[in-house]
Amino acid sequence: MRIIADKYIPYLSGLLEQYADVLYAEPESVTPALVRDADCLIVRTRTRCDRQLLEGSRVRLILTATIGYDHIDTDYCREAGIAWHNAPGCNADGVCDYVESALLATGTLLQGSVLGIVGVGEVGGRVCRMARERGMRVLLCDPPRAEREGAEPFVSIEDLARKSDVITLHPALSRTGKYPSWHLIDEALLRRTKPTALIINAARGGVVDEQALIRSGRRCVIDCWENEPHINPDMLCYADYATCHIAGYTRWGKYRATDICLRELTRFFDISPIRIPKEQVPEHCSTVFDLTPLSEELKAKPQLFELLRKNYRLR
Repeated sequence: MRIIADKYIPYLSGLLEQYADVLYAEPESVTPALVRDADCLIVRTRTRCDRQLLEGSRVRLILTATIGYDHIDTDYCREAGIAWHNAPGCNADGVCDYVESALLATGTLLQGSVLGIVGVGEVGGRVCRMARERGMRVLLCDPPRAEREGAEPFVSIEDLARKSDVITLHPALSRTGKYPSWHLIDEALLRRTKPTALIINAARGGVVDEQALIRSGRRCVIDCWENEPHINPDMLCYADYATCHIAGYTRWGKYRATDICLRELTRFFDISPIRIPKEQVPEHCSTVFDLTPLSEELKAKPQLFELLRKNYRLR
């Protein structure tokens, strides 16, 4: 068996070699030629897994050590008989810490303020609990969940926009389907928000129409960007705080992502369980942190977006 793995996925090196020929690669070097003879890919969001990469290969399984999976062409994978798995919830605690840190950094008055949460999955659920513990009132918007579970306790995105002092975004990114999230925060919706509203995007870049956000004059904290790593310089200058897509970058989150990938790999290929050594398992703890130095560095060196992300010291 041959496995191609992103070299920046921690806790992975040395665990698979007893079962496979493993190549740890730079994301940019993952090409059709490289994956042609691979049985499994273990990637992050920087590797686009689509027909262009996979056609003609013998890849049978794609594992992504991330919550998001919009970098995987799931329709093509289904057509080609390629299984795939993401790591749901792996970095939820880290993103929740980021949102809390953003609230504190912006001087938001928490007690009694209204926090609107768009997307109430693993991350949104944790943010909801954190906000209520902080004395905030919470509005929840998740149309797919509302359809499955009933209208209560959810509100429409329009009601959330009108009533929220802070809107934090946590949906999966989708361009199609019944509830697409691409440019969900657009000019029309922003006009409905309070002039003093704060927008936090620690989900996916495409959830926000960045030019519309700039025109709206609404305050914002941005961790996820359209066209990463070639981010919008106007958005960068405009944001109260700007970071290089590291909201979920914690040691615990990375451990959880790798562990989930290992479990799915051993199940799929029917091999003995592979465990990360206990001495490498990080402590699981909440970490509120200062966004200021991260934001200042990115604003000073936007051309280093990818390097800053790769070299980010895990919390």
